[in-house]
Amino acid sequence: MFEIRPMTAADRDAVMPMVETFYHSPAVEHEVDPAVLERTFRAAVDPDEPLLRGLVLAEDGQAVGYAYVTECYSGEVGGRCVFFEEMYFTPQCRGKGYGTQVFRWIKENYPNHLRVRLEVTDSNRDAIRLYERLGFRFLEYKQMVLEGDLQA
Repeated sequence: MFEIRPMTAADRDAVMPMVETFYHSPAVEHEVDPAVLERTFRAAVDPDEPLLRGLVLAEDGQAVGYAYVTECYSGEVGGRCVFFEEMYFTPQCRGKGYGTQVFRWIKENYPNHLRVRLEVTDSNRDAIRLYERLGFRFLEYKQMVLEGDLQA
């Protein structure tokens, strides 16, 4: 049986190896410092962090995936959006319809949000097929980032 539950600090040993695998896969186009991945996990399980929500994706009680979800306001849609930050499933759990169930869960748990947004690399063809089947479409933006000390 598949379930989606809140991530807790006790999930660290199950989740962090999947995070490492995700960040060394074609789903990610650049290196990320392991300390950042650890900090993100801690934020995802911190009840005082309102912007990030960690989810454990479990089959028969065992963690077989994880997801990070955050929220923002978008001027383009005039309302709140869900930003689907990451989703990972172990290889043996792919193709079972679990990704579809996660997005159904998102719609049920964020009913007043006007957009779900996510990132995907061109090489992650299986994810693209899932997202397109669920009704996602590409926005032809080029993403730019400014990182580091924003006080300077």
